[in-house]
Amino acid sequence: MRYIIYFIVGFAFWILLTLSVHLDHLIAGVIIVAISAILFGGYFTDKPARFLQIHRLIWVIIYVPVFIWYMVRANVDVAYRVLHPQRPIKPGIVRIRTTLKSNIAKIFLANSITLTPGTMTCEIDGEYLYIHWIWVQSAHIDEASKLIAQPFEKYLRRIFE
Repeated sequence: MRYIIYFIVGFAFWILLTLSVHLDHLIAGVIIVAISAILFGGYFTDKPARFLQIHRLIWVIIYVPVFIWYMVRANVDVAYRVLHPQRPIKPGIVRIRTTLKSNIAKIFLANSITLTPGTMTCEIDGEYLYIHWIWVQSAHIDEASKLIAQPFEKYLRRIFE
């Protein structure tokens, strides 16, 4: 079942990325996604049938614009810091705590954090993530967790847990 769900999700992403329904693109997508499903499908998730639940798909649809908003906001912030004559940065590595339980949810959180410019996940260690932050606003675990992870966690919890 994992392989089938991986194939369905992968092929949906293929169509979204190529934005094409031409036969040659579809055949290439089927071949590439089938190969990746065979190689990586066993690592996808513990309960793959959960990805077919409609309420989870609705939360994914809600999460995408929220993620894009935070990504655009972070891009503007980093652009400001790069273009500012005094380069106002205060980099550092902070430890944040996540309330997510499943590994796939933590991985999606880490990737969401990394894909927003100005932050990069360095390590996941149990319930803690170590984040390199271009502008450390707080080194306190709870406050840094609130600033970095909380906007994503509330959606990822509904999608994955």
